[in-house]
Amino acid sequence: MALLSNLELIRRVPLFAQLTNAQAQALVGSVTKLRCKRGEYIVTQGHTSNALYILLTGRARVLMTDRRGREVILATLRVGDHVGEMSLIDGEPHSATVQAEIMTDVLVLGRREFSRCLDENSAMAQSVMRELVRRLRSADQKIGSLALMGVYARVANVMLENAVTDASGGLLIPHKVSRQDVAKMVGASREMVSRVMKDFEEKGFLQTLDHGLIRVNERRRVPR
Repeated sequence: MALLSNLELIRRVPLFAQLTNAQAQALVGSVTKLRCKRGEYIVTQGHTSNALYILLTGRARVLMTDRRGREVILATLRVGDHVGEMSLIDGEPHSATVQAEIMTDVLVLGRREFSRCLDENSAMAQSVMRELVRRLRSADQKIGSLALMGVYARVANVMLENAVTDASGGLLIPHKVSRQDVAKMVGASREMVSRVMKDFEEKGFLQTLDHGLIRVNERRRVPR
């Protein structure tokens, strides 16, 4: 990444795909690159950072913490995803923390430049709106699953949401997911999640591979 110019980096970001050459060139001096180590915060719940952050490499998790220090994992962010736009739009502090899961490179765009891009490019504004709508729908689904589904179905959903299709056409979770992380995603205890995943493994729904990777063998319906 260090060999790429700011213009090349901008052109690699899906959010900026609709910018004209002149608009992209105007951003060259306005963006900066940030490298976050594993565990480092990109944005912090309750704080204001006045910038848009776009993942260039790596992976990050979106966390919300209550006053007692309990955490829930709301989402996982990957290359091309962006955060911070809600705070830029309404001026309120960040509603959640974004933490790098692995070494993650981020492109940073300040408030003024972000606002200018939205004003000058309707396609980019629509892209931001579509992403906000997608997150709202995802939040609705998560609320619904917590209210209507049992732990088995919620764990199965998390496994399927994190799986990708591998070269053989099967479903594979390509990074290690701890029982504690799954518990934070589904709103259950680590012990309960461990029992559910053990049951799934015994029934052949899941298979734990080397380095903690997980293969999802079926898409069959699970108990609600």
